[in-house]
Amino acid sequence: MPSPTPRFPLRSLLACTLLAGLSVGCGSLDSASRNVTSLVTPYKVEVIQGNFVSKEQAALLQPGMSRAQISEVLGTPLMASVFHANRWDYVFTLRREGVPPQMRRFTLFFDGDALARFEGVEGLPSEAEFVSTLVSQRKFGKPPVLEASEEVLQKASPPKKTTPVIAATPDSAPSSPTSYPPLEGAAR
Repeated sequence: MPSPTPRFPLRSLLACTLLAGLSVGCGSLDSASRNVTSLVTPYKVEVIQGNFVSKEQAALLQPGMSRAQISEVLGTPLMASVFHANRWDYVFTLRREGVPPQMRRFTLFFDGDALARFEGVEGLPSEAEFVSTLVSQRKFGKPPVLEASEEVLQKASPPKKTTPVIAATPDSAPSSPTSYPPLEGAAR
């Protein structure tokens, strides 16, 4: 009878080789997944809160203006405290991905109903400066032409068909009923 060959060392060698292959494969998958996640990032919403006040709006303010006049120029304030009835705060914040958060505060002080003074003008951007900060840095290429040429309009318009007009004769027209059934069922 032939002597049995030891299979245990062969099986353990095969298992060790398989585990080594899996660990190398998993390591390469891990580095590949890191590369993919660095390319794909989640969308982060821009958060704009508060009242934007521009240099142009602040230039329209004059001491002695009433609260109603100021509301027409700047809008209603974001913060009007019951405890500080003589003060209005216009606060504006902007949070965008890749840009440090912006926060501006423009404060008005009143004497009764009349504007006494205001603070925070030095940090205010002009409207053009503010709009330029909102423009996306992405380049999408040349914008498409939004006007159709005469050639394109002629191709898109349906061909005009001339159909003869047939006059309806009194005999061919359906007659209308002279009486109608009642809308409600008969009472029982």
